[in-house]
Amino acid sequence: MTDPAARADKLAAELDAAFRNRADLYRLMLDELSAELGDDKAEAILVRAIEKRGREVAEVAFARFGPNDARAIGEAFLAVSPDDGRMYPTDIERSDSHIAFKVKRCPLKDAWVGAGVGDQKLATLCRIAGAFDRGLFEATGVRFDNITWTPGHGSGCCHICLTDRDA
Repeated sequence: MTDPAARADKLAAELDAAFRNRADLYRLMLDELSAELGDDKAEAILVRAIEKRGREVAEVAFARFGPNDARAIGEAFLAVSPDDGRMYPTDIERSDSHIAFKVKRCPLKDAWVGAGVGDQKLATLCRIAGAFDRGLFEATGVRFDNITWTPGHGSGCCHICLTDRDA
């Protein structure tokens, strides 16, 4: 394939499919662990593992930042958002000491809705996926607040706010 636009479109579709596959893995792991261990223990195990992965990524991605670099961390995060931010479109609020994102679309949530997941399980899966963000951002030392999707939350997804530790 030599047409750069066609190649970019193909890669964007493959990237979206990879994220949907990740969502399916989360859903299936939750089902299997819940059947063996119960819902609460299954969620706790997945949250611990996914949060740990977020911390691992932060060690590399945000090593140059400190606890009072919330805005810079947020900007660095946005700069590497998949498909130039099209995969996770956000509304962004910025100040000198904080940055907040309202995610308008999430390919994970889209995949779970497409799989027919009900609202309560959808909220659980969003909490589990949100553990990655918690691990990622809390590892930097900034103040991290996250509201993951719940029934009545609307059509969007999570809301993330990063604030300088000393603000």
